[in-house]
Amino acid sequence: MEQKRIKIKEILNSKEIGAEVNVKGWVRNKRGNKQVNFVALNDGSTINNLQVVVDVPNFDEEIIKKITVGAAVSFNGKLVESQGAGQTIELTATEVEVLGTADPEKYPLQPKKHSLEFLRENAHLRFRTNTFSAVFRVRHALAFAIHEFFNKKGFYYMHTPLITGSDAEGAGEMFRVTTLDPVNPPMTEDGKVDYKKDFFGKETNLTVSGQLEGELGAMALGEIYTFGPTFRAENSNTTRHLSEFWMIEPEMAFYDIKDNMDLVEEFLKYLIKYALDNCMDDLKFLSKRLQDEEKGKKADEKSMELIEKLNFVLDNDFERLTYTEAIDILRNSKPNKKKKFQYLIEGWGADLQSEHERYLVEKKFKKPVILTDYPMDIKAFYMKQNPDGKTVAAMDVLFPGIGEIVGGSQREEDYDKLVRRMAEMEVPAEEMDWYLDTRRFGSATHSGFGLGFERLILFVTGMGNIRDVIPFPRAPKTAEF
Repeated sequence: MEQKRIKIKEILNSKEIGAEVNVKGWVRNKRGNKQVNFVALNDGSTINNLQVVVDVPNFDEEIIKKITVGAAVSFNGKLVESQGAGQTIELTATEVEVLGTADPEKYPLQPKKHSLEFLRENAHLRFRTNTFSAVFRVRHALAFAIHEFFNKKGFYYMHTPLITGSDAEGAGEMFRVTTLDPVNPPMTEDGKVDYKKDFFGKETNLTVSGQLEGELGAMALGEIYTFGPTFRAENSNTTRHLSEFWMIEPEMAFYDIKDNMDLVEEFLKYLIKYALDNCMDDLKFLSKRLQDEEKGKKADEKSMELIEKLNFVLDNDFERLTYTEAIDILRNSKPNKKKKFQYLIEGWGADLQSEHERYLVEKKFKKPVILTDYPMDIKAFYMKQNPDGKTVAAMDVLFPGIGEIVGGSQREEDYDKLVRRMAEMEVPAEEMDWYLDTRRFGSATHSGFGLGFERLILFVTGMGNIRDVIPFPRAPKTAEF
């Protein structure tokens, strides 16, 4: 009778000594001699391998030769107590079937340390390494936790369009969506491309945000959230930028800026606690990886230990202060006075950089920070204008090691103020008439925020490059696989 396959995670958790089981997986490593082989088998269910002991004389020589690193293999056998260090249980093989061979001369992932650059070039295979299998299990857990959090709070998941005729951020750097002939597009009489002949009858782009459509949902359903891909055609090659990335954007009717801050703090703590409760094996591995990588660095250049950093967020109430208070602190800070900041803080109105945000979190308050009431001139048109006429009810959440992780605001619900601000920022009101309707008909206080999913995963996994926390990165000159 064919035995039912059991996942390695289940086997390692149950420790059923004497049970006869079938396991299938990929060979991570193989060592041994003519009498006995030790195979490290992994099936993706856990970062931990199952050691399979193969008594070589009991099997066909040709089969043994095919059990190489990268091969997919099925083993039947008996679970026994392990004599080796690092594991409590192992499998003594009674039957072996090689499901898929991997030519050792050609298989790129050998059991040695590969650089992250090399693995990016082999992104289709990097899931098979410990580092990336850990990262993508954490990514899954966090995606699940996001839906769980909002579902428990009675929010509705709303799918906003990927193809849009509007630019939510006023960013201007968007990917065009068109079916027009790239060589001979139809032209208008004044020599411009005639988008009326295009598929949608107008210029369309890939979205930079689901927020504006999300607001429409919130003004009827109360509380919604979006969670989907967004696109920026910024020619940026930093370790923090992607051209395609995922955003979580809740929008809540009847929430003011304080309600917004309360929600974002509860949300981020929920996600981090979920990761600590459900991904500890992977987090311990990623913590060790980070420590190994930073071995040569000076003490003050090293990152906070990963699990300690996650608990740092859980254990502290987020410090809340205004942009104006932050500017005063930064202007009078040692690194500013001694010209240690790359961007010196001269005065009010400066756009804060990552180094300033990290100073506030890591040096000044030693806890996550929420900054509010930013200058109107450095923020988007839709943010609630404060009575002082200079600032808006914006909020940014700052975390250790990464700086800003969430941006949000109370939205401007006053029709006249919003129209005036749109004119100042040259946002075409006629194209946004549908958005203005929410201010014409039954307007109310409402708020929302955006969390870049990959930024969150960078923080939780301790990885250094955003291209390493999304399965197939899209960035300038990068669209493989």
